[in-house]
Amino acid sequence: MNTHTLLVAYRTIVVKEVRRFSRIWVQTILPPVITTALYFIIFGQLIGSQLSDVQGFSYMDYIVPGVIIMSVITNSYANVVSSFYSSKFGRFVEEMLIAPIPNYVILLGYLTGGVARGLAVGAAVTAVASFFTDIHAEHLGLAVLVVVLTSFLFALGGFINAVFAKSFDDISIIPTFVLTPLTYLGGVFYSVDMLPGFWQQVSHLNPILYMVNAFRHGLLGVSDVSAGTAIAVTLAFIAALYAYCLWLLRRGVGLRS
Repeated sequence: MNTHTLLVAYRTIVVKEVRRFSRIWVQTILPPVITTALYFIIFGQLIGSQLSDVQGFSYMDYIVPGVIIMSVITNSYANVVSSFYSSKFGRFVEEMLIAPIPNYVILLGYLTGGVARGLAVGAAVTAVASFFTDIHAEHLGLAVLVVVLTSFLFALGGFINAVFAKSFDDISIIPTFVLTPLTYLGGVFYSVDMLPGFWQQVSHLNPILYMVNAFRHGLLGVSDVSAGTAIAVTLAFIAALYAYCLWLLRRGVGLRS
């Protein structure tokens, strides 16, 4: 296939994915915005006003980066896992597999849709956060890079979940029992320095910790881990999961029966 044909195939998948979540924005964009507002009201204002500063910032300011990146993670993941599993359930994924479209184009199309939703929700949540605190990015380029890489990584995770899912119930198991605990234990609402020594070491095994802190460094200029280490860890996970996703598509795992 020539480059133009590949771009047409890629653009078609992306447009379908973007239209899919934007058409039902009341279900895809609005709920995380409302949830985030509740986080800021309950944790930031009601509880945060009773707490001392964290690393030189008010508790409200400190949790803003974590809450934003948490919304990006959950929505990037949710978009791909629900969309690709629906294509399996409706059996129209088979039409793409038998078409002369390279696997990487199919994969990138779905991932771009997930990233688009993650960024859209992230932007909406940031807008909500601006009503509660003055957001000023210390390192804007780093903050944007972290959001894009994080969204891409968890879109890959959603794709893997969708490939192995055999029912609609299966697409909620990983987000509920794995993704949510890792996110809440990833330093969204606290600094790792607050933990005892042993639990600090355990926390560093959580990959989400690196993304949360890299984004916090981009917005506030403070972090529990170095930004370079965080980016390296994120890129390593992206490379590994991307290669795994391509292998799954090539082998037809969960797609051909």
